[in-house]
Amino acid sequence: MDELLSQIEFETISPATRLLKAAVVHPLVNYLPAGLLKGVLRLSRSELAAANWADPGGWRSMVISYNGRCRQWADKLLVAGGTIPMALRNRRRLAGKVLAHLIDQAHSDPVQVLCVGAGPGMIIIDAMVQARRAAVATLVDLRDDAHQYASDLARRHGLGDRIRFVTGDARDIGKLADCRPEVVKMIGICEYLSDEEIGQIASALAGVMPPGGAILFNSLSKSHGTDRFFRRVFGLHMIHRSPQDLQEIMARAGFGDFVSIGEPLGVYHVILGRRRGLQPAINGGLEPRRP
Repeated sequence: MDELLSQIEFETISPATRLLKAAVVHPLVNYLPAGLLKGVLRLSRSELAAANWADPGGWRSMVISYNGRCRQWADKLLVAGGTIPMALRNRRRLAGKVLAHLIDQAHSDPVQVLCVGAGPGMIIIDAMVQARRAAVATLVDLRDDAHQYASDLARRHGLGDRIRFVTGDARDIGKLADCRPEVVKMIGICEYLSDEEIGQIASALAGVMPPGGAILFNSLSKSHGTDRFFRRVFGLHMIHRSPQDLQEIMARAGFGDFVSIGEPLGVYHVILGRRRGLQPAINGGLEPRRP
């Protein structure tokens, strides 16, 4: 685990900056009139704000936060210095590294990967580029435009023939007769779903995964300190759960042997679980699994 994490260049915040955010920045953005803040963002032509107003938490806002390259001054402040965008980039790096590891340790050839709520596809493409073994990925999302972005990105990385796209609800994944993934990515979706919805998706996934198959998902903590700002200004209503909360939901669907890995800002934990069954997991899948 330590060796895996040591390979990742995380973004961090100094203690002094944390104190400044908690004492000054967060109270200001959380409690200044929402209309005033929206007006400033409109005048500054904030692309991040516009993306969230059109589709709160959607794939376009994710691309802006993940890339971290902005033209407008307001976006430079929000994306480069905001705790949530920094933590999102940390989550991308962490999830991509763990997924690459899981691909390298899987049994199938090529490794079958399923991405639920795939969005722009950046994390799985990161993982497939890093992995030593070949993988094929099925990306499931409700939005066709997200698939188009992911398709273009995959082609730029030479992965166009190893990724397919399905538009629809992940709870219907059993309708894909050839879908039996050994690795499932569910990053960036649980914070927008109810417990019941997560349980339904997890149960559908458990029905198509082999025993010992890996599922990767994430929790979200309120430690970012700006939930009120995102709700009032961006219309972004995220559900905050602890890793233990999500593990309990996943356990009821047939998963276990959980390993929770936090990114340095403490906002996100990436959690690895295994499909329970006849084939045991080894240390939550972070050590080689042998046939």
